[in-house]
Amino acid sequence: MALIPVDPGEIATIVTTLEMRERPRPRPMLASPLRLTAWARPEPAKYRALFARVGAPWLWFSRLVMDDAMLTGIIHDPAVSVFAVIDRMGIEVGLLELDHRQTGACEIGYFGLIPELAGHGHGRWLMAQAMLRAWTPGVERVWVHTCTLDHPSALSFYRKQGFTPIGRAIETFPDPRALGLLPEDAAPQIPRLGISG
Repeated sequence: MALIPVDPGEIATIVTTLEMRERPRPRPMLASPLRLTAWARPEPAKYRALFARVGAPWLWFSRLVMDDAMLTGIIHDPAVSVFAVIDRMGIEVGLLELDHRQTGACEIGYFGLIPELAGHGHGRWLMAQAMLRAWTPGVERVWVHTCTLDHPSALSFYRKQGFTPIGRAIETFPDPRALGLLPEDAAPQIPRLGISG
């Protein structure tokens, strides 16, 4: 066994891929004050704003570095469905993205709520909504990935929802805070090397 050093300007994470091979048995739909709204052809800037709001605490950055053409090519693809979670005040507080571009499969590309909603059962509600939309006719596999940078309960949450871990990988990437993609105070639980406080 050996430790693999990570450059000071980079982040390392363990990514776990999970899948579900059978449609889950129907469960009673959880009540929620939130609602899910389809975003047909979202504007890249609006999409990025919600993506950053939901994902900054976990260092989500992949969609922030894409140019408009690349991002639009994904989120406007007819086989990709983007949804915003809306609260009672009409404020966007979560994101769900389902990718059906691979025949017979659906990837839950992005699934998240703002941190203030954690621990109140809203994640289970959102997963129920995702399952209703992911298991379209012909789908034989729904899959998702999570990593050690995500909410500490993410992996156990997916397993409790019926997903089975099938793969693990180590990913390294430049710290998005150092690149100016996310604020310096994003994800304070993940320290930047060489920076105190």
